[in-house]
Amino acid sequence: MRQILAVAAGLAVLAASACSAPAPPRSAATASATPTGPVTLPAPTGGRPVGTTVLYLTDTSRADPWNLDAAARELKVTLWYPAERGDGPRAPYMTAKESELLMKGSGLAGAPYDTLSRTRTNAVQDAAPAGRGLPLVVLSPGFTKPVSTLTALAEDLASRGYVVAGIDHTYENYATTFPGGRVAECLACDSDTDPGFGTGLVQVRAADVSFVLDRLPSEWDGSGVVDRSRIAMVGQSIGGAGAVAAMLKDSRVRAGIDMDGTTYARIPKGGFSRPFMFMGSPQHVPGGRDNSWDRDWKLLTGWKRWLVLTGAEHMSFTDGPLLVDALGDKPLPGVLPAARAAELTRTYVAAFLDRHLRSRRQPLLDGPSSRHPEVRFCPAACGGT
Repeated sequence: MRQILAVAAGLAVLAASACSAPAPPRSAATASATPTGPVTLPAPTGGRPVGTTVLYLTDTSRADPWNLDAAARELKVTLWYPAERGDGPRAPYMTAKESELLMKGSGLAGAPYDTLSRTRTNAVQDAAPAGRGLPLVVLSPGFTKPVSTLTALAEDLASRGYVVAGIDHTYENYATTFPGGRVAECLACDSDTDPGFGTGLVQVRAADVSFVLDRLPSEWDGSGVVDRSRIAMVGQSIGGAGAVAAMLKDSRVRAGIDMDGTTYARIPKGGFSRPFMFMGSPQHVPGGRDNSWDRDWKLLTGWKRWLVLTGAEHMSFTDGPLLVDALGDKPLPGVLPAARAAELTRTYVAAFLDRHLRSRRQPLLDGPSSRHPEVRFCPAACGGT
């Protein structure tokens, strides 16, 4: 069943239990809360201006798994990339309708329903891409969430010289807008109690990823800046679980990160040798409420890391905590502060990608850091073996 998942700084969300092990419930923002105005996402930390554009792709080789009336699978893909110039209109975070449907679906009632649409981003809409031979990172969000909820991470990676392809998996989030204003709502939400839902969902995501990789070179005019031999995938919640499934299906994905997602795709008994990193909240310590990482850790035979962030919650790896003030909510005591959660997520994701897509040594990934005491290296530092 769906349940309210706690967030690192107060964005309460409804998510399927298939997406992650359950976190302690938290009530949604109340009507008495006072929003403080639009939020500006934190500035990217890299040295390059960031551009963004949107592609709409149609996979005619398969019917949509959630919409029985759709003979083809439609996807919205948002690209973030290094841009030639940093001046120009900033891209919208989401539309007013998307904000409304997301807030209603998540049980958020403490702010006007268009609140999230007024979030300010840093990327320039449709800016010309810059560079050559850039690594590609596929980004996949949690169940019921649009990929825009990972914008702060995407913008930061683009400023560091990565091209990021964020996939909105149609009918798996509260609202995906297509040309002409057509809005696809969450049809998969009606199936999340079905047996095997999580296993089926990650297979859909793996197919979405392979299709996007197939079509990106021909569908994006700027695709010439991408080095297609250097591809990784990063996902949050079921998006992280989808990274495992995508890597098992598609050898083009050289490395992957699961941010706080219960895994479903089964790794072969012979093991899996491509680089992989788990990064999550304390529910993912060895022997914790979610044992899927314990199971998969033993089967990862290549470079691997298992990081747990003290004070993190399920949404700490997304923009959710950064939006709390606008929603009129309050952070929970003891929860990792929003700005710090964003900093740690950006820092460790970038370090992993720099190491495995750029062959740059990253001492940060070799063990605990005095500058980042919240990050524990498991299993040993978390009481495991």
